[in-house]
Amino acid sequence: MSGTAPLAVVVKGWPRLSETFIAQELVALEEAGHRFEIWSLRHPTDTKRHPLHDRLRARVRYLPEYLHEEPARVWRARAAARALPGYATAWRIWRGDLRRDPTTNRIRRFGQACVLATELPPGTRAFYAHFLHTPSSVARYAAIMLGLPWAFSAHAKDIWTSPDWEIAEKLRAGTHGAAFGATCTAYGAARLRGLADTPERVDLIYHGLDLNRFPDPPERAPRATDAPLHLLSVGRLVEKKGFDRLISALARLPDRLDWRWTHIGGGELKRELTTQARALGIADRIEWRGACDQPEVIAAMRAADLFVLPSRIASDGDRDGLPNVLMEAASQRLPIVSTRVAAIPEFIEDGRHGLLTDGTPQALADAIVSLAADPGRTARMAEAALARLRAEFSMDAGIARLADRLQALVGEVVA
Repeated sequence: MSGTAPLAVVVKGWPRLSETFIAQELVALEEAGHRFEIWSLRHPTDTKRHPLHDRLRARVRYLPEYLHEEPARVWRARAAARALPGYATAWRIWRGDLRRDPTTNRIRRFGQACVLATELPPGTRAFYAHFLHTPSSVARYAAIMLGLPWAFSAHAKDIWTSPDWEIAEKLRAGTHGAAFGATCTAYGAARLRGLADTPERVDLIYHGLDLNRFPDPPERAPRATDAPLHLLSVGRLVEKKGFDRLISALARLPDRLDWRWTHIGGGELKRELTTQARALGIADRIEWRGACDQPEVIAAMRAADLFVLPSRIASDGDRDGLPNVLMEAASQRLPIVSTRVAAIPEFIEDGRHGLLTDGTPQALADAIVSLAADPGRTARMAEAALARLRAEFSMDAGIARLADRLQALVGEVVA
């Protein structure tokens, strides 16, 4: 794209298979006329890319992932940053943050901010960060150094594991807070607004789903009650996704039910969960596919009978927002079993668009058995979820709102 991009978008990593909602948004913003560059805090670790990533035309730049890996670049940036008009203020604010959060991650944020602020091309007028924790800190420090406005989009972990003091300061004008914050669930918006001095700084903007990226759903013939049941889950193997509870639930399914479960996604708990499945004697009914690109995920959804996402609140407070995979499953008329956690009930009304449980193994097992035994009811709920997705959770309305906010942001002059 020619010309200077007026917006710098700060992300944690690019590209990431598990963050299709970010790629979807950025592609849509480009198509709405926004010009920006992406600044990523980390290099990619996934070996695959979604086709969606290849549609993005923006330039992608990488900040030093760890400061010691590029010492000359970091020290050169630090020296240059000292001459910036807001450096002393940024240094003071960062030192206050460091006293409350004395971690190497906090130190790394300031070093990355110095590189960002000094390598930013002339003509950049604002920052927009995806995630309220680390990316927003880097964007905020750099924005203060340069006297530019910044904004953020908050999602799930960043809302629920960030300390109250940090969220409040990032939303407070007197502490060089964000011009606005967008978040993708009413559940998350309520927490952020409760910590903001001006709650109107927080916009509820659902990601929704770009239905143009998904094929028309198949016409599903009702499954015979004695036919094999193919269960599918998509999500990282981390505590908040609750797959340990689902494995326990699968072991409780009655012998009369001929089931198999396919899991898509990577994650740190793979060994622990496969060990659990072996101990319960069900490992031969489970297929672990690992990370897959979007076409592979869609094909798996079209081949499955039931989508199960057993989300839970993790021990550190981390939790889902409104997982996009639920909307993706609905787009393919795939019936859904999930939990009443976080913002999931904002899309799935229990008994109407799917079944929501308390996430215990027995409750998950009961929901699976219930839907397996009543194909007609299951099909009606899948149809209702698809209808709600099309009517209330398409991407267009949210993108229009966000595009307007970002346009105002890049036109804003900070005194």
